[in-house]
Amino acid sequence: MAINRVCENQEFLHNTEQLEFQALRGIFMSMNKEKHSSDWDEAAAEKILQEKKGMPGALLPILHALQEKFGYIAPEFVPTIAEALNLSRAEVHGVISFYHDYRQTPPGKQVIKICRAEACQSMAGRQLENHVKQKLGLEYRGTTPAGDYTLEPVYCLGNCACAPSMMMGGKLYGRVTPEKFDALLDKKEDAA
Repeated sequence: MAINRVCENQEFLHNTEQLEFQALRGIFMSMNKEKHSSDWDEAAAEKILQEKKGMPGALLPILHALQEKFGYIAPEFVPTIAEALNLSRAEVHGVISFYHDYRQTPPGKQVIKICRAEACQSMAGRQLENHVKQKLGLEYRGTTPAGDYTLEPVYCLGNCACAPSMMMGGKLYGRVTPEKFDALLDKKEDAA
């Protein structure tokens, strides 16, 4: 009887943890949808800054909104953000460079994110990573000359049971082999 209760409690905790994880993953995934205009618009950026600068801890919401709108945060706009929030440019730049999802250059049309967490690494993630780099001719945080693809490292996509995982164009893929990557890339290129 006590063993059943322990198992039920563990299952309840596991289900609760799963729900919390799914909620966090949903937030993460919504932040990583690659729908934006990569043309920087100073007036639109200034409007975002003015709308959000009065919020408590306004820097992150401002950066997130700029990233969502344009796909990147223009380095020339950093002094404007710093002045509006009474921060140094170094403080703003430090936050931008600390969080790996913030970019300071326009991304490619398709952003490819390769998971580098332990579960993916243990399931041939390093081989996938090397194949993708070679196939695209890129290192991490690079964009192809034609602006078609940007390659980024990610440190967990929450898809550990289906490792190795990657995202392409905001869509999550699991059990990705070099062959599966090539097929996905061909499919994306055929659709373009």
